[in-house]
Amino acid sequence: MSTPKEPKNKIRRNEKREMRGRMGNFLMFLPNMAKLLGRLLKDARVPTAEKALFVGAIIYFISPIDLIPDMFPFIGQVDDIYVIALVLLRLVNRTDERIVRQHWSGGGDIVSLADSIASIAPMLLPKRVTRILSSKVELAPAGQMLRNITDRNGPIVREIPLVEEEAAIDSRSPIAS
Repeated sequence: MSTPKEPKNKIRRNEKREMRGRMGNFLMFLPNMAKLLGRLLKDARVPTAEKALFVGAIIYFISPIDLIPDMFPFIGQVDDIYVIALVLLRLVNRTDERIVRQHWSGGGDIVSLADSIASIAPMLLPKRVTRILSSKVELAPAGQMLRNITDRNGPIVREIPLVEEEAAIDSRSPIAS
């Protein structure tokens, strides 16, 4: 006898519900993650470029103007925690993860927590928002950037297109960034 199979979309719906539950638990760590960024700003071992990203992530977290405004419950906070997780993972990839762990005051391991958030959040966010937050970008050359700022006629950053071999890697993976 064969057992009736559940439709694929039913399984996906259950998986998505489980992801929302996990992300809801992760959102409880959001204030501690913002404090962590503040503590890392004061640490001399953290490179200046990373500190600039921390400032940007903190401003994004505090600012009422987001890609998804915080007035939308749950999903409005998911993009905030995703940005912070990406910034933390970038620091871990560029320095010693012990620095991040030393300043963490929340429960659990912050590196695995950030990695889990970075893998789940893109599945809950709209694809356009995920692409904006996880794209690789580069700054325009200094002279062109100044002209574009003063004339307001061109970009100061541009998205770097994926090479074919990078396209095979899921762009939502923290390893891809």
